[in-house]
Amino acid sequence: MHDPPGPDEPRTLGPARIVCRRVWKVYGDPAGDSLSSLIAGDADPPAVIDRLRAEGLIPAVCNVSFEVFQGEIFVIMGLSGSGKSTIVRCLSRLIEPTAGEVLIDDQDIVNLTPRELIEVRRHKMGMVFQNFGLLPHLNVLDNVAYPLRVQGIPRQEREKRALEMIELVGLDGRETSFPRELSGGMQQRVGIARSLAVKPDIWLLDEPFSALDPLIRRQMQDEFLRLQGVLKKTIVFITHDFLEALRLADRIAIMREGQIVQTGSPADLVLNPAGDYVAEFTRDVPRAKVVTAESIAEAPANGLDVSRSVSGRTTIEKLLRDLARHPGPLAVRGDDGEIVGQITGDLVLQALAQSTGEDE
Repeated sequence: MHDPPGPDEPRTLGPARIVCRRVWKVYGDPAGDSLSSLIAGDADPPAVIDRLRAEGLIPAVCNVSFEVFQGEIFVIMGLSGSGKSTIVRCLSRLIEPTAGEVLIDDQDIVNLTPRELIEVRRHKMGMVFQNFGLLPHLNVLDNVAYPLRVQGIPRQEREKRALEMIELVGLDGRETSFPRELSGGMQQRVGIARSLAVKPDIWLLDEPFSALDPLIRRQMQDEFLRLQGVLKKTIVFITHDFLEALRLADRIAIMREGQIVQTGSPADLVLNPAGDYVAEFTRDVPRAKVVTAESIAEAPANGLDVSRSVSGRTTIEKLLRDLARHPGPLAVRGDDGEIVGQITGDLVLQALAQSTGEDE
């Protein structure tokens, strides 16, 4: 197992690759007004949701909007029934959105023909689900190469690419093994390798590690971060585990009853939860491992020694060690390398004291 990239390493994100605009998914047939008239325009979403429920409809995704940028790990999380799995399936039209726009590279996939949609799925998207979905009669090599076989790629070429993906996920030497001969973690790696075989730009993962034992799950998270450090995919990752979200995400969207209640960086959610629902998620979070230098930095003082600096992504836990060795302010660098502020021991202590006070 390789070490994953550190969370304090600078990461440059590109333009938006996925854009959701006012997406709804409603189940059932309306008894009164047409569904489109109920959810059209600028109507207040909570009022619309109440109206839909009054008509016996089930609003699973309600007026959801977000963007995912090139190279970003965008985590959508929430409890069971919050709509998180429904929205990720709307991104690929495995579930048809009732209303709204889903743009992939500025192309609204809601309006694509079935043939056009197949091409987007085959060449732009990789999907990984909680159920590994391996074909039991095929070995590892053939399972990974299967989507390339569907594309009609010649056997020699598809096996060459499959072998590259198998090596990438650390399963070289197991090419001839069958799924029944693999552990759960190994089976999930095969699923990941298979999703990567088509070289997708966009990677959709729906609770891929939730069926694994805690130790294997942690190892798979490390592997996931390592792969992202190499491949730099645009990722939407679904989970119900807040600690997993904090560990993996550039940004997190928290869903409740079909709506997004807050979107932000892990530090944003921990420091500034939007209401009791989000605060409950963050209550037991070890903040020293989450809160970053940039999230608590103050404006840089005149004459600040910029030769002593830390990345804005550096956590309080690491800052304590740096400040203990070198008292005095440290310059804080943004992802572009520019100085965005300074951090001192007092600021770190204040952040920790605030956390302690809230937990009492």
